Amino acid sequence: MSPLSLAGKKVVVVGGKSGIGLGIARAAHAAGASVTVASRRITSVAEDPQLADFEQITLDITDEAAVRQAFDTIGSFDHLVITSGPAFGTWGTFMAADMRGVRDYMEAKFMGSWACARYAAPHLRPGGSVTFLTGGTAARPKLGLAAVVAAFAAVESLSGSLAQEMAPTRVNTIRPGYIDTDLWSVLSDDERVALNERVRTTFPARHAGTTEDVGHAAVFLMTNRYVTGTVLEVSGGENLVPSVF
Repeated sequence: MSPLSLAGKKVVVVGGKSGIGLGIARAAHAAGASVTVASRRITSVAEDPQLADFEQITLDITDEAAVRQAFDTIGSFDHLVITSGPAFGTWGTFMAADMRGVRDYMEAKFMGSWACARYAAPHLRPGGSVTFLTGGTAARPKLGLAAVVAAFAAVESLSGSLAQEMAPTRVNTIRPGYIDTDLWSVLSDDERVALNERVRTTFPARHAGTTEDVGHAAVFLMTNRYVTGTVLEVSGGENLVPSVF
C-alpha cells in the first residue's frame, strides 16, 4: 500500500467545491478516501460534474449552530481540512470608514475555522487529523491586507495550540503561495497570463502553483503520523524572491 494511501478513510473538506478546496478533495479521493465536501449550498452534478465523486453537505461556517449540526450529521470520520474563507476583496482596509470588513473577515476565517475544529473534534477517529489553510501573506504582509494577515496569523497560532490540546489528533496548517485558481479571475486574461509567466520565471520551482500541488501536501499531512503542529509552506520558493504582485 502506498504511504500516501487513504483507503478506508473518510475525509471532510470544508469549502471543497472550488479552488484549493476542490483540489484537496480530488487528491484525497484519488488516494482512496471517501470525501464529503461542505459548503453553503448543494450543487447538482449536472451543474458541476467535478462533484460526482463526493458527498455534499450544507455548512455556513459563520453560524455556530449550523456547524455543530453539520458535524453531528456527518458523524465519525478521519480527517478534516478547512479551506473556506471570505470572498476576495471583502476584508476592508485598516482605515476604512468602519471595522465591519475586518470583523466579518475574522468571523469567517478565524472563528469559522475554530468552530469547524471544535465541533468536528468529538467525531474524529483515532489517528485523525485537522488541517487549516492560510496563505503566504501570513509571513509576508502586503499593503492593504491587514485583516487577511491578522486572520491568517491567528489561524496558524490556533493550529499550534490545538496540536497540543487535541493530541494525539494531529493538527497542521498549509500556507500556500501563489496558486493559479479562479481567485485570480478578478484579473483580465492577459493580466493573469502575465502573472503566471512572472511566477514561472521568478520562483525557484519554475512553475505557477496548482491546486494539485496543495492537494498533494494535504494528503501528506493526513497520512504522516509524525507531523503535527507545523505550518507547511507550499509556495514554490515564493518566500525567497521579491514579490511579483
